[in-house]
Amino acid sequence: MKTCVNLRKSASYFQRTKLLHIAYISVGSNIGNKLENCKKGVDALTKSGSATLKNQSPYYKTDPVDYLDQDWFINYVVKIETSLDPFELLTTLKKIQRDAGRIRDVIRFGPRILDMDIILFDNAVMNSPVLTIPHSRMHKRRFILKPICDIDPEIIHPVFKKNMKYLLDGLDDEEQGIAEYKCDY
Repeated sequence: MKTCVNLRKSASYFQRTKLLHIAYISVGSNIGNKLENCKKGVDALTKSGSATLKNQSPYYKTDPVDYLDQDWFINYVVKIETSLDPFELLTTLKKIQRDAGRIRDVIRFGPRILDMDIILFDNAVMNSPVLTIPHSRMHKRRFILKPICDIDPEIIHPVFKKNMKYLLDGLDDEEQGIAEYKCDY
């Protein structure tokens, strides 16, 4: 019995001393009640106990990118603090998306009830078969860069060594329509 108690204390100690990380998550939806889908996704993440919401951008109504024959999106970015490593966070996000009703994407960049992507994770740079950080297309996406700039325009992209405002200003103004989505928060 005493051994079990000591093991519990050890596990508890490990959980308390685990490093905390800052991650930026892009959240979007273009099916059903888009805003409610997004809010429920972030709520599920914070209620899981694996993340604390530190900040969030305003909500945006955005044009689809890459696959254009679909409805507009609600997008925003949240800044979280988490003790999860990047792969654990990815697993958590995929579960939240499945629980929201997302099924395997038939059309790449197509419609989705909930999309939650890790954009940045601390200053990590990683490229694995299942996860790339920073997000491989973030520097080309107004619907990611604008919300991140609302949180902190001075965040440095860990690969390009440029801040988010610089990357946002470099996008073509004619592409990727985005407008703040006014709602009763």
